[in-house]
Amino acid sequence: MLEILEKAAALNGLVTAFAIVGFVVLISGQISKRLTFGRVHGSAIAIVIGLALAYWGGLQTGGHKGLADMSLFGGIGLMGGAMLRDFAIVATAFEVQATEAKKAGLIGVVALLLGTLIPFVVGASIAWSFGYSDAVSMTTIGAGAVTYIVGPVTGAAIGASPDVMALSIATGLVKAIIVMVGTPIAAKFLVLKTPRSAMVFGGLAGTVSGVSAGLAATDRKLVPYGALVATFHTGLGCLLGPSLLFFAVKAIVH
Repeated sequence: MLEILEKAAALNGLVTAFAIVGFVVLISGQISKRLTFGRVHGSAIAIVIGLALAYWGGLQTGGHKGLADMSLFGGIGLMGGAMLRDFAIVATAFEVQATEAKKAGLIGVVALLLGTLIPFVVGASIAWSFGYSDAVSMTTIGAGAVTYIVGPVTGAAIGASPDVMALSIATGLVKAIIVMVGTPIAAKFLVLKTPRSAMVFGGLAGTVSGVSAGLAATDRKLVPYGALVATFHTGLGCLLGPSLLFFAVKAIVH
């Protein structure tokens, strides 16, 4: 019987992935309700559990995709891949009300610029403190702090090494995780209650995955607005990273 179930799970990987995620969300909700009394949202707990499972899967297989490297959980790689992720992000845009989006106005643009420049400066400074003193490495790692997509795109454009581009991706992932887990905890302090506040937050935070997951754990209705502004970070970062930001760093370093 067990062998039949394992075979069915392996042959229906995507269905199995949805079942596993649903079970994790169920358990996370119970932990949130019974252990934290709702102070930590179940979505944030689910993210931590997911990271722990991915780490365990990597240790077991020595691979690079966590649980997805196991044949039994291969569907998780598809479920968490770029196709369904981008589909979910695009789908959120249909929930945006144009009248609410216009309220972001100038402050949304300012938040978008600050959310691009401040992480870049922080990322480049950390890279310098760890011994990456050349303009190419500092720019690539700084761009990774904007989003984990901007980092490798910028690095490829200015001739960064694969190791540095990998570090830029890791930097962006760490940022996304911090935003994911930290948003529901800091929601009251940040006053994340209105579409406008969500758009400003999305502009400052910058990571679509982190903002979407964090706002989903705070108030699902705010997700489209935060993701709407955060989405622009990738395009803006890819535009500024290999050009103005690179030349600025090069001028300072040299």
